[in-house]
Amino acid sequence: MMFATATTVLQYGFDSIAYGSLFALIALSLSLLFGVMGLMNFAYGELIMAGAFTMFYTRTWGVIPMIAVTFAIVVVLAVLMERLAFRPVRRGSPVTLLITSFAVSYGLQQLAFMTVGKSTQQGVTPYPWTTRQHDVLGVLVSNLEIITAVTTVLLLIAMTLMLKRTSLGVQLRASTEDFGMAQLVGVKANRVIAFAFAITGFLAAAVTVLYVLRSGAIAPTMGQGPLLIAFVGGVIGGLGSLSGAAFGGFVLGFLINLLQAALPTSLNGYTLVFAFLAVIAILVWQPDGMVVTGRRIRARWRRRREAASAEPVATGELA
Repeated sequence: MMFATATTVLQYGFDSIAYGSLFALIALSLSLLFGVMGLMNFAYGELIMAGAFTMFYTRTWGVIPMIAVTFAIVVVLAVLMERLAFRPVRRGSPVTLLITSFAVSYGLQQLAFMTVGKSTQQGVTPYPWTTRQHDVLGVLVSNLEIITAVTTVLLLIAMTLMLKRTSLGVQLRASTEDFGMAQLVGVKANRVIAFAFAITGFLAAAVTVLYVLRSGAIAPTMGQGPLLIAFVGGVIGGLGSLSGAAFGGFVLGFLINLLQAALPTSLNGYTLVFAFLAVIAILVWQPDGMVVTGRRIRARWRRRREAASAEPVATGELA
């Protein structure tokens, strides 16, 4: 009985890791644009939608061509979004940027409803090899869950290396810290921001492929649900920190999947209610986000340790 309970917990835990990984990638993208230009891009969900419909129309081409075209379309759309919609209002107030993102989101949704979204019976049938499961000590792990977790880890590592080891990464980090100061020291705004949008497009394409292969269903509004969850997760992690936002998105995705599995059937439809109540409790307790709070606690502990180590020296000098 005890072994069965432990196996069930491990099963829930692994499923939740794979699910939470998707939201970590979305929250990372949102945090990157928020840091560079103060933009909360609510049109990000439409990048996922555009990628999903690209997968639908190229699904007969084979897996590799379908994924390659999806990445190309989503990255180009993200760059066009910056060039046509956000660059003209870049120096506007945060409210102007926010309204622009809503306008782009709503416009792309309506365009999808008028064109590719007319039929309600659209979707990409999951490939048999993605749903094939492996039994690991009683825990069933599908190929898609393994791919999702590995892809997320690789993308996070690649993002970290790019940000720390490349010139463009340094410029992006400088821009997220203080964009005005970065411009004063020679950072080219157009280039950095366009590249940030291209990165978010690349991450959105990765999320799209993994998300559609998981659920199969596509619709003009399909990007809004994941976007909202990742946004809230990013807030509790701290949108000002790339790692914090990714961690927050992962934690919230993990929590939602865990609640969906653990709640009774009668309460299963209220999973988001319980999840967002937990989010409110976290924000009331730590309004600056978990990562920022963690940094403050570590800094406070370090100061106390330094003060404690200096005290015997001072006592000895007096003696």
